[in-house]
This record gives sequence, structure tokens and C-alpha cells, in this order.
Amino acid sequence: MWPLLLLIGATSAFVEATVHRFDGEKVYRVTPQNEDEVHALIYLANNMQVDFWQPDSVAQVKAGMTVDFRIEANRCPEVESILQRHGLNYEILIDNLQAALDTQLDNHARATGYQYEKYNKWEMINAWTADIANQNPGLVSRLQIGTTFEGRSMPLLKVGKPGTNKKAIFIDCGFHAREWISPAFCQWFVREAVRTYGKETLMTQLLNNLDFYILPVLNIDGYVYTWTKSRMWRKTRSVNAGTSCIGTDPNRNFNSGWCSVGASKRPCDDTYCGSKPESEKETRALADFIRRNRSTIKAYLTIHSYSQMLLYPYSYTYNVTPSNAELNAIAKAAIRELATLYGTQYTYGPGATTIYPAAGGSDDWAYDQGIKYSFTFELRDTGRYGFALPESQIKPTCEETLIAVKYIADYVLKHLY
Repeated sequence: MWPLLLLIGATSAFVEATVHRFDGEKVYRVTPQNEDEVHALIYLANNMQVDFWQPDSVAQVKAGMTVDFRIEANRCPEVESILQRHGLNYEILIDNLQAALDTQLDNHARATGYQYEKYNKWEMINAWTADIANQNPGLVSRLQIGTTFEGRSMPLLKVGKPGTNKKAIFIDCGFHAREWISPAFCQWFVREAVRTYGKETLMTQLLNNLDFYILPVLNIDGYVYTWTKSRMWRKTRSVNAGTSCIGTDPNRNFNSGWCSVGASKRPCDDTYCGSKPESEKETRALADFIRRNRSTIKAYLTIHSYSQMLLYPYSYTYNVTPSNAELNAIAKAAIRELATLYGTQYTYGPGATTIYPAAGGSDDWAYDQGIKYSFTFELRDTGRYGFALPESQIKPTCEETLIAVKYIADYVLKHLY
């Protein structure tokens, strides 16, 4: 969920022309204790390229907040000098980002085909959506909900036993291109639904009584770009009029307090909200589908990373929703269930106070459409690997997340009427 403050590379031409490597680039963690230390980070952001991993931009930084950010290799000595001069204690989370990214693909030596325990390229995921629907015609169907800016089809899987008047839960992954663990979960969910149907009581009940709409990757163009050009890309790949800066943050592009807080009006920033709500073909496709199926969709789950949080509306305002007590209780119970498998600790609460204020998010928008059970998952980890989460963590991350998702789905099913 955490964006680049500025685009990687000095110009868009630089990004387009080369494959960005991250040799010697470091990821730092600091916790500014006062306004002077906050201003030191603002100074850094104003004077060099700082890729904020957590929170999403320097505008969100405040005293007492843990801040993770990436710095290009040749600026690291200067950054450390500035931090020391301002009395900011720092920790180096990742000493060489390229080495971390190289070891992230730790399962690739085992096989070259499609696997659920490795990160898959878009071509592989796209083919998988067709294969899993063809192999499971009584449980899975495949739809197209639109096309991306670069013309790629956006496949959506409908998972559930055919029936009449069924209510649905919508789950999307891959909003932010560099959050690779997110699409891995959507694939895992479908695999487990197919694998355990008729064998596991809860999953069987859920699929008999609910449909699940699964969007494996929303930001397909950006995801492809992370595999081919720059692993740390976040936004879409749309062209912005009047600038060479590319892309919009899809999770700032919805009509929910659009661009009022926690989003940028500058196209070069990685929290750019777009020229208008739903300016992106991808966000419009998602919103149109939900609007068309509004009468049946009763829950909306959007999967992001990282920081191990379960969030619910609102993020665009500090005001709590009328459903706050119920959503809080569901989130509390869901993360308790999640922790039963590996002891992974999540925090939970309304987005604005739990993580940071941010307008234009899909979860707030879905809630305001009348979808009360609207949640954002921030998956593993809490910063040791961040966006470079190794493939060895795909299985445990997806297993524990599935427990929480099934808990929420079961709650929704029991509270439909």
C-alpha cells in the first residue's frame, strides 16, 4: 500500500529505456521523536529521491511514527550523515535491495511452470485463470470486466456452486504493482476453494451459499512493469497529459473524498489521485462491475501489503462509520483467528487512525456504495523484507490470511438476512 514519493529514475525516459537495478540501495527505518526530526525527513524528501515504503509519503510522517524508506546507493552516505546530524537514530532494514530482490525468488530453481508457492508473471496468471475455470466448470467461471490502459484484458473469476439469488463477496488483489504477495493470495484462495470443496465443511458451506468474485490483479500493466522494467513500480501505466510522468495511484482514484487528503495532485508523485475519480480504466472497470452487481455483493475485501493490518472505513475522514462497532468486532475476531496458525500479529481499526488518512480508496468507496462489510488487508510483513517478501513466505502468509477471509465470509453469510 505504500507508494513511491517520486518516480524511480530521473525521467520517464530513463525508466523506459533501462531495467532499473537496485544494487547497493538501502531501506532505512527511523522513528522521528519531534518536529525537528520530522523536518529532517521532509528536507531529505525535498532534496533527493526518497521512496517511502511506510507511510505512503513524507506528507504523512509525524512524530512517533515508524518510517521506512529506500535511498539510491550513491546517496546513502549523505542520508546517513543528515540523519546523524539531526540526532535521528536509524536502522538499516535492507542493506542491498538488489540482493534482497534476487533472493526473493527463492523457489524459482525448483520449477519453471505455474506454482502457487512462487510469484508468477502476468502471462502465467492470465493463463491460469482460463485453466482453472476450464478444469472446474461446476465451480469456477471466468469473466472479463474491462481492459487496462495498455489494452490487456482484465479477467475475473466467479467461484461458487451455481444457484439462484446467491449473494456475493468481492475480493481483489494487485492494486499496487510492487505488492507481489497480494496477487499470490488471490490465486491461493481460488486454489483452496477448488481443492477443499466437498472436503472441508466451512469452505463447502461458503461456496454452496455465496459466490466469490476474485480479481487476481487489478493493476495488470503496473504488475507487468515490475517484472520487466522496475520492481519497485506502484502506479498504473497511463499517460498523463502535459507531463512525462506516468501513472496514477489506483487506490487514490475512487470517488470517496477524492484527492482531499493523503493523495497528491502532482502526476509525478506516487500517490497521484488522477485527473478525476475513476480516470483509470482499471478503477472504472472495477467500479462499474460493482455498481452493476450492487444488489448481490455484500462484502468487499481488498488485499495489499505490507504491515500486517486489517483496516476498515473510513480512511478519507477521521469520522467513524455507523457500522464502526460491528466492523471493529469482526476485524478483532478475524485477526485472532489468523494468529492461531503461526502466531502472526495484526493490528486493526479504521484506516485513518490505524495507518494514515488517505482519500480515494476502494474500501471507503465500496462502503459508501452500501457494502457494509468492507475491509483492507495489509499482508506480511512488518518491514524486515517489505516489498521483497521471499517466496518461502507465500504459503504461510496465504494460509493464515485464508483463515481470516473465511471467518469474515462466514460472518457475512450468517448476517445476510
